[in-house]
Amino acid sequence: MRVGPKARVDRSTWTRFAGAIRAFVGSEVRGQARARLALLLGWLLVINGLNVLNSYVGRDFMTAIEQRSASGFARQALFYVVVFAASTLAAVLYRAGEERLALLWREWLTRRLLEHYLQGGSYYRLKERDEIANPDQRIADDARSFTATTLSFVLMLLNATLTILAFSGVLWSISPLLFGVAFGYAGLGSLFTIALGRPLVGLSNRQSDAEASFRADLVHLRENAESVVLLSREGRMAARLSRRLDELVATARRIIAVNRNLGFFTTGYNYLIQIVPALIVAPLFFRGKVEFGVIPQSAIAFSHLMGAFSLIVTQFQSISSYAVALTRLGAIEEAARSAGAPHERGIELVDAERELAWDRLTLRSPPHEHLLVSELSARIAPGAPVLVTGADPTALLALFRATAGIWDSGEGRILRPGHGQLMFVPERPYLPPGTLREVLVRTGREEEIDDAHVGAVLAKLGLEPVLERAGGLHQERDWNDILSLGEQELLLVARLALAAPRFALLHQIGTTLSPDQVAHSLGILADAGITCVTLGPSETHPGPHHALLEISSGGTWSWRPLHA
Repeated sequence: MRVGPKARVDRSTWTRFAGAIRAFVGSEVRGQARARLALLLGWLLVINGLNVLNSYVGRDFMTAIEQRSASGFARQALFYVVVFAASTLAAVLYRAGEERLALLWREWLTRRLLEHYLQGGSYYRLKERDEIANPDQRIADDARSFTATTLSFVLMLLNATLTILAFSGVLWSISPLLFGVAFGYAGLGSLFTIALGRPLVGLSNRQSDAEASFRADLVHLRENAESVVLLSREGRMAARLSRRLDELVATARRIIAVNRNLGFFTTGYNYLIQIVPALIVAPLFFRGKVEFGVIPQSAIAFSHLMGAFSLIVTQFQSISSYAVALTRLGAIEEAARSAGAPHERGIELVDAERELAWDRLTLRSPPHEHLLVSELSARIAPGAPVLVTGADPTALLALFRATAGIWDSGEGRILRPGHGQLMFVPERPYLPPGTLREVLVRTGREEEIDDAHVGAVLAKLGLEPVLERAGGLHQERDWNDILSLGEQELLLVARLALAAPRFALLHQIGTTLSPDQVAHSLGILADAGITCVTLGPSETHPGPHHALLEISSGGTWSWRPLHA
């Protein structure tokens, strides 16, 4: 199973941690981020002040009980209620502010990840390279986990700093020895926790991928349920799902074992915190050096100080999961930025041309560099549709993808019309989620094309039954469920006719449409002023094309005119 970059807690983790915070507080939403963070810091000051006040109220409250002072008991009980009410209000508002800031951060980070992921076809190149496992999960789940956990850690560090400043003086005034014990106890506990819990980081990374892969196969089964049942592929899917589940369970068992060993230590560590202050302060009370209320006060101060000193002990499992999310998000952002950035490529794409042309274009099949097309030079003028055929379907696919800019193996130039004047129809039709109108009308032209125009184009293609089955143009449907592949292909033809680009490349549309349907579709596109380049197998009927480009095995090619 591919798990991606190795995740671990080391210096690079904290470097990425600091970099992530700097990127957010320096982003376009920095005003809101800084204001909300300042408000949270204010609430932390209030909460720590109330905690210190509560320790003194608790001391006097217990002393009043020990001295059997009814009036002092009532007065301190009232103080307790007031402090508890103020602490509750501050804690609730602080938590709400933390959640709002985490949501703002998640929104900003997710938008940035999506921008990198969608830019320049990065999502396609990442899929082709197969270098990042489960990018969808990283963008959705890891971004949510990362922002919430990062903010939580930042606030915990700030709170720990304030707590140390607030309670160090209290604990030192009670007993310098107790302060030293707290510092040493937390230090030793952190070292043992790191040693016992280090394997959790790598295991959490593997578990994230195992969970995502298992879920992805379940989604695949749901989306292809009809094909699976018709082809009786349940056995193969069951074996694949079982293998995914075995990987998931095996990793989960190892995580449980590490957590068990870590739990033995951390649980005992936390239990001892309750008794250590009494072991040191009680003898002082016995000798009359402190009053009875100092014992519970020392327990409160020691507990708060230990909580601040012991962040690694108490939060190690969260830190290990956080390191995984940080590594995974960093990997997909870096990979997406790299895939979408302009890069050195052998094939030069020249846009903003009036015609479509291939200039000394050579295409190879990676990774073995098998020659598919050799030194192709051809120019397609507007209004002169061309049929491209060949015995090797890979060569046709390479030419189709290279013209679209997603085939990098080769050299030469491709001259294309720009500004949306070149569109592509792949062999396998794809209809995105949405209403029928959203499927058919190109983005940005919603106001230009009315429903009557859309209905007229559908009627020309004989798609009135599809319009009726869809319940009109404004109902969302699962198009894969209610439409045949041929109907989906015809809808893509309708979309082309409505968009009316100057050129269109259609790859193997005869796979889903009959020869008569292909000829009829090409005629409608020609009437819309679209020059079609149709790619199909050697036996494809010439139809209404002006020229034939034939690619032979070995990459050689020939061009000959057809009827005008």
